[in-house]
Amino acid sequence: MDTRSTAPEDRGTGTSGGPAQQSARRSQDRPPDPGAPGNRTVRTIRPIRPIRTERVGVPVDDLPPMGAYLARPAAPGPFPGVVVGMELFGVDAAVREVCDRLAGLGFAAIAPDLHHRTAPGTELPRDPAGRERGFELLGLMTRTGVLRDVRACMDHLRASGSEHVGMVGLSLGGHVAYLAATRLDLAAVAVFYGGWLPTTDIPLSRPEPTLSLTPSITGRLLFLVGEDDHVVPPDHRREIADALGAAGVEHEVVVYPGVGHGFLGTDPAAAADAWHRVHTLLTGVAART
Repeated sequence: MDTRSTAPEDRGTGTSGGPAQQSARRSQDRPPDPGAPGNRTVRTIRPIRPIRTERVGVPVDDLPPMGAYLARPAAPGPFPGVVVGMELFGVDAAVREVCDRLAGLGFAAIAPDLHHRTAPGTELPRDPAGRERGFELLGLMTRTGVLRDVRACMDHLRASGSEHVGMVGLSLGGHVAYLAATRLDLAAVAVFYGGWLPTTDIPLSRPEPTLSLTPSITGRLLFLVGEDDHVVPPDHRREIADALGAAGVEHEVVVYPGVGHGFLGTDPAAAADAWHRVHTLLTGVAART
């Protein structure tokens, strides 16, 4: 178990070239341009709480315990819970950093090893070979399996005192988070650049596209994506926004101009704005329920 403090650097909002573009329920208005003269907004979030981290085993099905990374404030709880959906590469340092940041903001954050059914403990390098192996493992995932994994983590958090549980998903984990929002009682879900939602290109989006399950979402949903994301092209973004609006889901779709896939780790300005929105989403749900 590790105990430490987190205090990530404050960063301003916005992206070079203009504001985030948004689509929200009952509103298609664009926000003021934070990059315009006299209109610069600086949002700061200081996650300065000491945190505790550990590796845990989570019971699921009749399998050996599923590995997971858990980060939470060091102070006595309980705390609102967040399930963190990993990327293709496993629960690696980048995913653990997301958990640590959430813990510093006052949440108990758990990232399950979604490869545990086929290749437990996998952490792949972020290079072409790692990506290729990640897609091989993605091809072995099933809807039933990942939903049971997310549910098991929700149960783990609630057993530790988390009354409210949401989810934050990254890329592959973003798809898992969207799927989980359609099937599980998640109060709020933040999807970072989740791909393949309108298609049947991956097993998690079969037999029908995951996007077609949108009417079953009961919580709030935040979708965050870069304008230049090759995994979530413009036509997919339009379909996602249209489906959420048609289903009456309380939602926000934010598109960051000039930003590509994986911006949470590559574009500080877009990441800062996204973190502000995620924090507002998760704390708002906990405060109003």
